[in-house]
Amino acid sequence: MNVFNKYIAVLCFLSFCGAAHAQKTDVFMGELVNYDETKVPQYILPDVLRTTNGRTVKTKTRWEKDRRPEIISLFKQHVYGQMPGKFDSIRFELNREVANAMEGRARLKEVTVHIWNKGKQLGIPLVLFIPNSAKQPAPVFLLINNRSKRNTDPDRAMKSTFWPAEMLIEKGYAIASFHVGDAAPDKKDSYQHGVLDQLYPEMLDNEDGMKAIGAWAWAASRMMDYFETDQAIDAKKVALVGHSRGGKTSLWAGALDQRFAMVFSSCSGSTGASLARRQYGETVSLINKQFGYWFAGNYKQYSNRVNDLPVDQHMLIALMAPRPVYTTNAAEDRWADPRGSYLSLLNALPVYRLYHPGTVLAAEPPALNVPILNPPIGYHFRKGIHDLNVYDWENFVRFADYHYRLK
Repeated sequence: MNVFNKYIAVLCFLSFCGAAHAQKTDVFMGELVNYDETKVPQYILPDVLRTTNGRTVKTKTRWEKDRRPEIISLFKQHVYGQMPGKFDSIRFELNREVANAMEGRARLKEVTVHIWNKGKQLGIPLVLFIPNSAKQPAPVFLLINNRSKRNTDPDRAMKSTFWPAEMLIEKGYAIASFHVGDAAPDKKDSYQHGVLDQLYPEMLDNEDGMKAIGAWAWAASRMMDYFETDQAIDAKKVALVGHSRGGKTSLWAGALDQRFAMVFSSCSGSTGASLARRQYGETVSLINKQFGYWFAGNYKQYSNRVNDLPVDQHMLIALMAPRPVYTTNAAEDRWADPRGSYLSLLNALPVYRLYHPGTVLAAEPPALNVPILNPPIGYHFRKGIHDLNVYDWENFVRFADYHYRLK
């Protein structure tokens, strides 16, 4: 069983796969998994605007100069790992171009992004469709693809709701994707083969070195490097999209690389959009047991003492400010703690209000299939399972349309 199928099997076991089946707890990997709101422990979140030396941040200038870099440093040290600051060189190779793809509606480009560092080289493929109807450089959605490459088939023999390229082209957006396995295989025994062992082997030996999610986030930024060279793309309007572990990665990549104009995170759950301290659904302990290779080694220190973490995920959301950010959850995906994801957004509001004083979110999550589209913090809670589907993409486009019109 591959990693994706194994993870879906876990989700089907622990998420309520059938709304009528609403047990309050499960046991998984020897741990009790809580689905009872009355058993969520009391917790105190780190104050997103209070520095480690106790100073309260009151302006966006102080946020940008003091608190924001401090939070990034804390996430690097304790959760996702340090990120490389440089590489020796980069080159973009156009391997294939089809001017009349999608029955003439789009131009296809298949590009390899080649990166060199210390005598080693890695090539990461990018698939890109650009609408032929565009009269000016097109905004683009970049998907971090953590499923089969068939989902982003450049020949369109397979059309997947996970990456509905035709729909995005019809709406005037370019759409692109790279596969996580080309940067770091999504397996605990081979994740190091790619970005890590070829370009930054020192990370593997450090307890605060990046692992798989860091490598995927790093790769997303290299795709951004390419977009800045493609005159058919509006590099000021690049939206980053990820689902599940890809959604964790999109948030981390968006936090680090402010060139991404907006970030979308689908069903990202533990160490993504959901608050760790709630200990609801998948916990820090469980994600470290199964997928510890996604994170810095230091993260394992907090498996059984989550309240000692100097960060929580509302602080990751806040790092997107003032750029728009949008997260999602599904009704049958309790494993990803939908309520905890929404609470992360609420607790990121103080930072957004430094830039957008009128930003408001309701105290309670919205009803099923009632998306929040207008504030710079967007959200929807939809029917269905742990997935990225057409409903999600339709609302991503509506959100992007609204916020790009404001510029």
